[in-house]
Amino acid sequence: MRKIRDVLRLKFDAGLSVRKIAKSLSIGHSSAGDYLCRFAASGLQWPIDLSDAELNRRLFPPAVPAPSDKRPTPDWAHVHAELRRPGVTLALLWQKYRLAHPQRFQYSWFCEHYRLWAAKVDVVMRQEHRAGEKLFVDYAGQTVPVIDQQTGEIRQTQIFVAVLGASSYTFAEATWSQKLPDWLGSHVRCFAFLGGTSQILIPDILRSGVTKAHRYEPDINPSYRDLAEHYSVAVLPARSRNPRDKAKVEVGVQVVERWILAVLRNRQFFSLGELNTAIGLLLDHLNQKHFKKLPGSRRSAFEALDRPALQALPEHPYSYAEWKKVRVHIDYHVEVDGHFYSVPYQLVKHQLEVRLTAQTVECFHANQRVASHLRSPHKGRHTTQIEHMPKSHREHAEWTPQRLIRWAEQTGPNTAGFIAYILERRIHPQHGFRACLGILRLSKQHGEERLEAACQRAMALGACSYKSLESILRQGLERLPLAQQNLPLLPDEHINLRGPGYYH
Repeated sequence: MRKIRDVLRLKFDAGLSVRKIAKSLSIGHSSAGDYLCRFAASGLQWPIDLSDAELNRRLFPPAVPAPSDKRPTPDWAHVHAELRRPGVTLALLWQKYRLAHPQRFQYSWFCEHYRLWAAKVDVVMRQEHRAGEKLFVDYAGQTVPVIDQQTGEIRQTQIFVAVLGASSYTFAEATWSQKLPDWLGSHVRCFAFLGGTSQILIPDILRSGVTKAHRYEPDINPSYRDLAEHYSVAVLPARSRNPRDKAKVEVGVQVVERWILAVLRNRQFFSLGELNTAIGLLLDHLNQKHFKKLPGSRRSAFEALDRPALQALPEHPYSYAEWKKVRVHIDYHVEVDGHFYSVPYQLVKHQLEVRLTAQTVECFHANQRVASHLRSPHKGRHTTQIEHMPKSHREHAEWTPQRLIRWAEQTGPNTAGFIAYILERRIHPQHGFRACLGILRLSKQHGEERLEAACQRAMALGACSYKSLESILRQGLERLPLAQQNLPLLPDEHINLRGPGYYH
């Protein structure tokens, strides 16, 4: 309550000046002067026999509102929808309202009454989301069973849900799992359903999306990051145990469970495609269903708000890729699914990241691609690019066929012959380095004498490979006698053999 009565008392009973009154009551001198001016204009006389409320009403009468037809109440639902467009503010909407109604309400009244209206709307709708800015993604808690017609096995499918922030436009589909291939595939199909991409993706801290959760710098799964780069979107995972960060999709999941999964609860499905067809029909009905407290539907809001603001899709959809870390061996090859791919020899012993698709193998070092190969299904073989090989192996001269043979000669002539034979059987001797090192290391486990005898037996049997040699040593077969006719070693001279002397 204003200190009107105290101002009047100090003025008329004590005879104090306006400034002394203001200082005494700890109010501004302009306020004290305004009270005295209003009292003089009211025609009242001191002393007065009025209550504080009546005195306040006489000095501060309510403003007489203009006729409603000259300044009608704004359409708050339209204002709320317009605020979700990029760059639109309350000040801009108030200016538009002021031009249409000269005897308009003031800006402060406009803002205050909009907030009062917004407070009565559902909590989710009260959040401010810019058009085309955010796409919230998550999995529903419920699953839907699918029956295998041949075996009768029942598999539980996972329900992927995505909701746009501004329009609440919803996408849903069933997948077999929440693993990385299904997780990324659902994103690709969701973007195709929307006809564009948002600026930001907000997933839950699902393992397929977030490798390691962190409040400030979560580690995004490399394949998920790869998808985000392909579609030029940013990934901002919701914080752990903070459902308000993704309240939009939490409500979207609840709506999908009520209006789709509950409707399908008594139906039996015998394939994933059949289930997704049923979900698609109900999803279309859900998106066309009218809002309760706002005009229009999810689809109409999407067409008006989100669709014009979405980013265009790239020319080609994202192709699923996995990432793994590998280390470059001394033969400047990396092993991927049992096959060996070459990289620049300067990267020997470095750790690389490999991006695997169904057709290609790409190697990255310090986020730069250093090698690319067609993916090969042949295990144990090599794919080598000539430009990756060093000139005469100057930088790694210690790893040469000559050194490997000299090292093997310390064990015995049979071991040296075995190593030479392996090197000769390769188009590039470097492809045999890995197997030769493994053979020479067998002497540490079994002893040089047993290795020498095993090499003799392996060559006599024509089983010149690391696995055969290891099997002989593991089973102790090198101690068994061989028939005389099986003992001949490899010929010293042959048109297709270079021999140990070739490397000297």
